[in-house]
Amino acid sequence: MALNNTYDARLQQETAVGAGVQLLLLALLGTAIGMGPAGWLTGLAFAFATWAVLSRALHRSRLRSFGPANRVTLGRATLVGGVTALVADSFESAPPVTLLVGLTAVALLLDGVDGKVARRTGTSTALGARFDMEVDAFLILVLSVYVSTQLGPWVLLIGGMRYAFVAAARLAPWLNAPLPPSFARKTVAAVQGIALLLAGAELLPHLANLAIVLSALGSLLWSFGRDVRWLWRTSRTTAPIPAEAQVRELELAAR
Repeated sequence: MALNNTYDARLQQETAVGAGVQLLLLALLGTAIGMGPAGWLTGLAFAFATWAVLSRALHRSRLRSFGPANRVTLGRATLVGGVTALVADSFESAPPVTLLVGLTAVALLLDGVDGKVARRTGTSTALGARFDMEVDAFLILVLSVYVSTQLGPWVLLIGGMRYAFVAAARLAPWLNAPLPPSFARKTVAAVQGIALLLAGAELLPHLANLAIVLSALGSLLWSFGRDVRWLWRTSRTTAPIPAEAQVRELELAAR
């Protein structure tokens, strides 16, 4: 019991350090651009929510080590918190586009790093895969909010689709079945962030940004539609997969 408490204390220290780094980033952003109340409150809410949710997940997972891959993901989450604060602040004043694009670009570039680190160190876990997925999903949601102010509210479909899928799975449990690994699915997911980043940077004409984001949305609809169809067909032809097997498959496919 004492050993488990020691491991838990170390894990909680990791999350506390992550929250501290998030607060430091917010302080730097606030000093650099004179961030208003909306940015500060949103950034602080993100930092607290990340710390609380991750601390609880780590306690329940009973991991013995936070692991290098999760540290990379936590670093990405810190950058996403900064992007979130900047997007919230953009509703009060003109956003620092260069800074916002820079933070977003680094967060997107690091997306594949945590997976490589996990594989090389043999530390892939279901928690790490879920943490990585949630950080990616939230970044896409925040970027969708930002780009929607330029192209229209329909862009929110990109950021909201994953959360709509999760909500639908509560009503239709067959949607919770594990999906087979898919390079196409990963590619489509990566395209969303790149497309939204390009549109948010406003380097291209309005029509070009519109075409890029519409194409990204179309690919996302195709990807979700294909997966839902596969899950539906599988639920009709196979027996339910035990929870233990689902966890194992998620660990094998992680990152």
